[in-house]
Amino acid sequence: MGALSGFKVTHLASLGPGPYAAMLLSDMGCEVTIIDRIEPMMVSMPQEVDPRRRGQRSIALDLKSAEGRDIARKLIAQSDVLLEGMRPGVAERLGLGPEDCFPFNPGLVYSRVTGWGQSGHLAMRAGHDINYVALSGALLAMGDLDRPPPVPLNLLGDYAGGGAFAAMGILAALLERQRTGRGQVLDAAIVDGVASLTAATMGMRAAGLWGARGSNLFDGSVPWYRTYRTSDNAFVAVGALEPAFYGALLQGLGLDAVEWSRADKARWPAIAKKLTDVFASQPRDHWQQIFASTDACVSPVLSFDEAVSNPHHRARATYVQIGKVPQPAPAPRLASTSADQIAEPPRPGAHTDMVLRELGLSEPDIANLRAQAYAL
Repeated sequence: MGALSGFKVTHLASLGPGPYAAMLLSDMGCEVTIIDRIEPMMVSMPQEVDPRRRGQRSIALDLKSAEGRDIARKLIAQSDVLLEGMRPGVAERLGLGPEDCFPFNPGLVYSRVTGWGQSGHLAMRAGHDINYVALSGALLAMGDLDRPPPVPLNLLGDYAGGGAFAAMGILAALLERQRTGRGQVLDAAIVDGVASLTAATMGMRAAGLWGARGSNLFDGSVPWYRTYRTSDNAFVAVGALEPAFYGALLQGLGLDAVEWSRADKARWPAIAKKLTDVFASQPRDHWQQIFASTDACVSPVLSFDEAVSNPHHRARATYVQIGKVPQPAPAPRLASTSADQIAEPPRPGAHTDMVLRELGLSEPDIANLRAQAYAL
């Protein structure tokens, strides 16, 4: 039984950060019911194999109809959390905004997950992960100085700055509700979350320890914190920040510690070239064996398939297979309240009849909703 068992979440089907927040809550034991749309939704993968939907239920409703909205309100009335990711004002136009829901469920935690937030000049504009990260200053801080900033996976904005912050905010609001009995609106904007993630970098900048792109400790500028190509066209990642770790790196590479001292910054380009040449002389697995029992902080850069089969991950069961899809296991791990067996992601409407029965609808009522295409 998960730590959040007993809490009920309704998710108005959304994209990106919303499904990820729902997954995190479900993984910890929440009963999550997705209100999917009747019409097909543009999604990044088939919904019945989307790991972000795992362990959840789905009811498909036509929220443009009064009948569909009435069912949604019944479900929300029994929920602890409502999660939605539409542009500001859309939920209100559907009659499902905070002011519509609080009268019949004053303890509701109403989580609004968007890119730009509920206010500000860009609130009504479209955007995607790369746009939100770009506006935070984080994107310009990445990559080589002589190239445009690289396109990051949408881990940073959608999931770290969006979904994870939304889930954390929901938990905080639920704890606060225990003291007051009242719910509240949560404005979980990706731009705010990504900005929060830059706290340490901005602190270093204020202290004079972070400068322009291509001149910093964590942006790949220093030879001992970057990736290198190996002879088999694979890569290794090097993070030998501390002096002892750098010494172990040089030892593993067979380089003299005095000759390749990093004390003189003017020597850093020569060190980078030397490390590039040495790493390129052998395949990735060779270097993995060389550094396997050291603290040089050298790791192979793995593909997703390799990550799933990696011995360390296997020992920790970091990845699981649900249905036919290998995917990350629930995280973090709680010692005494581990997650239950996780069900496969549902297709839209897989639990419509079950949910409608729980809401007190009769079989003729359910049949009528389906016949009128108000439910699927």
